Amino acid sequence: MMLRLRVSFPDRPGALGQAARVLGTLGADILQVTVLERESGRAMDDFTVSWPGTVDADTVRDRLSGVPGMRVEGVWPTREVPGAAPDYDLLKHVAADPGRAFATLVDAVPDLVSAEWAAILSSESGELVHRSWQAPRTLDETGGLAGVKAADLAPLRPAVLGSGRHRMMSVPVPETGLHLIMARTDGPPFHRVELERAVRVLEIVSIMSRTS
Repeated sequence: MMLRLRVSFPDRPGALGQAARVLGTLGADILQVTVLERESGRAMDDFTVSWPGTVDADTVRDRLSGVPGMRVEGVWPTREVPGAAPDYDLLKHVAADPGRAFATLVDAVPDLVSAEWAAILSSESGELVHRSWQAPRTLDETGGLAGVKAADLAPLRPAVLGSGRHRMMSVPVPETGLHLIMARTDGPPFHRVELERAVRVLEIVSIMSRTS
């Protein structure tokens, strides 16, 4: 079983090692550590870890939270394979068939940011143009797409959206009037590092799509 853990702790020598030791005592194999931020004397890192069997996320949270100054921001399943290059694989497939650029994007982009699904929709009508197989089928006027209405997509800038169980981000597709939506129901809100990664990939895919 592979999980992503988002952990905040004091930015001081030895703090990262404390988190690693706790995970080790739980039988975790740490596959990757991603630095998200170092601000105001605190650090926030994502750990990608694997266990030989199932693991109780609450136990992981409780054990890490028992370290003074350490906070667990989220524990959630991930499909991202450490050491792989899913963004390069995505761009390779888009280059091979730029006419399907956005359809390819929604299938592949969730693995880049530990999302569950992705969709591209019109910011004016809310019509779904492309969707990954896990995504909702419609954007209705009452509940919206997982709680987000088309009106929420009006600002032409990347944004973190949603409330309650739904963690979402929206990235406008340059010069199209479309928005890329990514969502997960587990884990913390999307971090700005994840948002920035999605923006960069989308910009390149958008340019490549115009060559078809």
